[in-house]
Amino acid sequence: MTDTLDCLALGAHPDDVEVGAGGVLVKLRQLGHSTGLAVLTRGEMGTGGTPEEREQEIHRAAHIMGARVVATLDLGDTRLADTPEHRMKVAALYRRTRPRVVFAPYFQGGHGQRASHPDHLAAGQLAMNAVPYAALAKLDLPGDPYQVPALFHYFLPPEVMPTFVVDITEQFDTWIAALKSHATQFQNPSKPRDYIWFLESRARHFGSLIGVQYGQGFAAGEPMNVRDPMSLVAR
Repeated sequence: MTDTLDCLALGAHPDDVEVGAGGVLVKLRQLGHSTGLAVLTRGEMGTGGTPEEREQEIHRAAHIMGARVVATLDLGDTRLADTPEHRMKVAALYRRTRPRVVFAPYFQGGHGQRASHPDHLAAGQLAMNAVPYAALAKLDLPGDPYQVPALFHYFLPPEVMPTFVVDITEQFDTWIAALKSHATQFQNPSKPRDYIWFLESRARHFGSLIGVQYGQGFAAGEPMNVRDPMSLVAR
């Protein structure tokens, strides 16, 4: 069985990929693409759940989304950092899975109550800086050098307009089911906030930008090569 994937989604914590790109992973799988996710920390500092419970939730959610769990690393919840050592670990994942597309958190955040979780920022920075590492032939990494073709970011701050939005209206119910697999986070009565409602509202906002009911938005860090401009308006 090969590890090669069409799409690899990276998250800092056990539920990040589902929150930011889960609906799109469901859609990609329905379109026949192979998908996988890699979680960089065990989420041990989260308000709800143990690392063991959260790892079980990862696998339940991945099954619902039709994705493979490529890796669950232990790089330190609240201590995740963009270091050469951590870049090597992510670059090794790129070489092993050779994805055509990588999804990762956005790499910059706001201030005060608008600030992004530092682990999310670190994960986005790691995802970017591991790309050249994976392509360096002389770097001491397993596997053949590999250049990631495309890296797209989720968890966009309010001031960042998405480069593109994916319609997930038909995938909405499956996405919500994947989110609810993380019961320690999204169905925990001791947590005061209704996160599912918040995420549905966010999806409605992104959907409204493209005239559909639900969407998920992403930012591209560099210009995209469009071979057929008409594909941009395909329905």
